[in-house]
Amino acid sequence: MKTIHARLLEKGVRIPDPAQIFIAEDVNPDNIENDVILYPGCRIYGSKTLLLSGSRMGEEGPVVLENVCTGRHVYLKGGFFKDAVFLEGAKAGNGSHVREGSILEESASIAHSVGLKQTILFPWVTLGSLINFCDILMSGGTGPQNHSEVGSSYIHFNFTPDQDKATASMLGDVPSGVMLDKSPIFLGGQGGLVGPCRLAFGTVVAAGTLQRKDELRENRLIFGSSLRGGNVERSVGNYPGLRRILDHNFNYIANLHALEQWYTYFRGQHISPSFPEKLHQALLQQVKSAISERIKRLRQLKEKLAAASLASSFEKESLHSLWIKKCEDICFLLSEDEIESRNETALHLKKQFFDTIIFEKDYLSTLAALNSDQRNAGRRWLYSITGKRAGEVWAVLEG
Repeated sequence: MKTIHARLLEKGVRIPDPAQIFIAEDVNPDNIENDVILYPGCRIYGSKTLLLSGSRMGEEGPVVLENVCTGRHVYLKGGFFKDAVFLEGAKAGNGSHVREGSILEESASIAHSVGLKQTILFPWVTLGSLINFCDILMSGGTGPQNHSEVGSSYIHFNFTPDQDKATASMLGDVPSGVMLDKSPIFLGGQGGLVGPCRLAFGTVVAAGTLQRKDELRENRLIFGSSLRGGNVERSVGNYPGLRRILDHNFNYIANLHALEQWYTYFRGQHISPSFPEKLHQALLQQVKSAISERIKRLRQLKEKLAAASLASSFEKESLHSLWIKKCEDICFLLSEDEIESRNETALHLKKQFFDTIIFEKDYLSTLAALNSDQRNAGRRWLYSITGKRAGEVWAVLEG
């Protein structure tokens, strides 16, 4: 019986030194296409691993892959990658650490020593080096010469002193971001973003700025310095900004539901050898995982509130008390599949959008061929999903 190395070499996978490649028994050789290059130092695990033609693994250093799915011509140059999806042309430099819930869409890239987890980057989004960018969705930009970017030595602060992670940030949004016709977002290097936070398309945050506040107006330049010094008493578990935290989380999850619909119906029209059904399903699974992650973090937030020493002092009808009481009902609504939410408006708007489209050979070509009326029709469909989902949740919470 031939070894997996021999089977891969026979089908045209390029392995310069097979003795320095480890491939676990659960890896399906049929999921590694011809013309993939596995450089010395690769360790590959997982029955879900999928590597399409033209991809290169370990070009700059050792690489570990576990249940990673790539489109064509994806370069993972070195580092650790687990339960992540990379679409055609995506790149990750040496020292990358990319974990579950992460999606890099077409030609998105990260340079060396970048950490991602539960991170979604839309086409062409570019991250520099020495960056921690977990729990965030970044969109914006129109093409390879006009894309959103994050400068080197940047961090998304996603863990609070109360030890919760209800901190996902949204840069741009899904309904407009997927249309690839909005101004890019730029986060200057040596800076940080305190989650949860929302920034509009066209936002430029100057290098060295620690961004704590939302900016929902488009095309703004933000610059600032460090916080003013101080020393005050701190109340554990008080969450004075609870309304904002919940609103950001509800909006983030609603956008993930819109992204799932977009992947299902729009990307689903582009199944081909370069975007096979296995890769499509991997994308959908990532979004479902992201929704589950955010709901898990909301439940943990409720537990933090309930356990806080201040819990007994919350007024009966305060938002804090309502969240403790209604968290499970809200999480059920947020986890409900879009098809089960009976959004008749969204169904009507989806039909209007799809009735006007001629699908091209691939995803980016179809988007490039859309006119402004078609893009706006698609936006209306997706915004009807996000608006209804978030609105229903607030109605239940405060009703």
